[in-house]
Amino acid sequence: MKILTKIVTLLLIIFLLIPTFCFADDELLEDLEEFEVYEASNLSTEEPSTNAKSIIVIDRKTLSVLYEKNAYTKVAMASTTKIMTCIVALENSSLNDIVTVSKKSASVRGSTLGLITDMQISMNDLLYGLMLRSGNDCAIAIAEKISGSVENFSILMNQKAKELGLENTNFVTPHGLDDENHYTTPYDLAILTDYALKNEKFKTIVSTKTATISFNGYPRTISNTNELLGNLEGVYGVKTGFTFEAGRCLVSACNRNDLDIIVVVLGADTKKIRTQDSANLINYIFKNFKYVNVSSTINKAFSDYTTYFNKNYFLEKTTDTPILKLENLDNYYFPLETNGTVQLSTKIYTMNKFSSNVSKGTKVGKLYLYNNDTLLCDIDITLENELSKNTWSYYFWYIIRNFSKI
Repeated sequence: MKILTKIVTLLLIIFLLIPTFCFADDELLEDLEEFEVYEASNLSTEEPSTNAKSIIVIDRKTLSVLYEKNAYTKVAMASTTKIMTCIVALENSSLNDIVTVSKKSASVRGSTLGLITDMQISMNDLLYGLMLRSGNDCAIAIAEKISGSVENFSILMNQKAKELGLENTNFVTPHGLDDENHYTTPYDLAILTDYALKNEKFKTIVSTKTATISFNGYPRTISNTNELLGNLEGVYGVKTGFTFEAGRCLVSACNRNDLDIIVVVLGADTKKIRTQDSANLINYIFKNFKYVNVSSTINKAFSDYTTYFNKNYFLEKTTDTPILKLENLDNYYFPLETNGTVQLSTKIYTMNKFSSNVSKGTKVGKLYLYNNDTLLCDIDITLENELSKNTWSYYFWYIIRNFSKI
């Protein structure tokens, strides 16, 4: 009997130690590793080394890439998927909608809020459970409420991805459990996050450290799984993630002194690595980058070019002088690494032959702005005025003038 008891005990221990390969961002199962958050003032100006497999840092004002490593390679995304789930839900439902939890939702594996079959919960509370506790059950409940099924909801997710130009992203589920057809890139995920953060409710949810929701008729306080939120200056979101295929993932948004960035870290081996990579990158960017006003460089280059252009264009079927217009940028401030050398330069290309067939507003060229040979932006050059077609009288007098020279 003692031997049988020992065998049963041993089997139970082995069962508990076997990893379950289905968890999407189950923070309850992760090691609660301590991490250090270094202040920017103590950091070197050298680019920090990073250990995660795929990384990107973008500036939200210009969508400029400030740092990247394998940023355009397709990878699993785990529960960072829920960024898309949340924004699609916000755009296709009401926060006051009441959702009845299905058996499928209540029985999903991985990280959950703990929904119970047939319980009722508001869409608002589901979204907090989705983004703070990374509830896979919340993800399915949301999908079924909006689209009737996970499969139909994924169609909405992919439609939104296409609308945003996320060419290397595909969604199969609203929660992010591993699937070979469920993938993104750090760059696509950063662009999606920037879009989602423009929704004030989304921004409020992901920046919330703790929230009290109504759970099966009782108040329940839940905490955010994002370890940087409240621990690193300026961080205001966004989402953690973990599966065995995706590794440890973290998407962060941080704002200091008007510089607003998104950091995507995917495929870290440990939670400590994803945390430290994110913190080091955030502090490095804020120590070494600042906004530089490029308007004077652009305007001078265009002015110089128009002087050249006015002496070097050709006309056909019109005698009107073409006037070039440089379109306006939404923003003339670019984040540049000012500890290095800022060397701005431009290249301008335009048509040189114009006729009455070229109508007002037609794009006739571009101005390209570079910093140390890195393209910062390109700006359309258009035709400012209409070019009238030569009339029969023009040709009549043209013949007379030239005939008299014979």
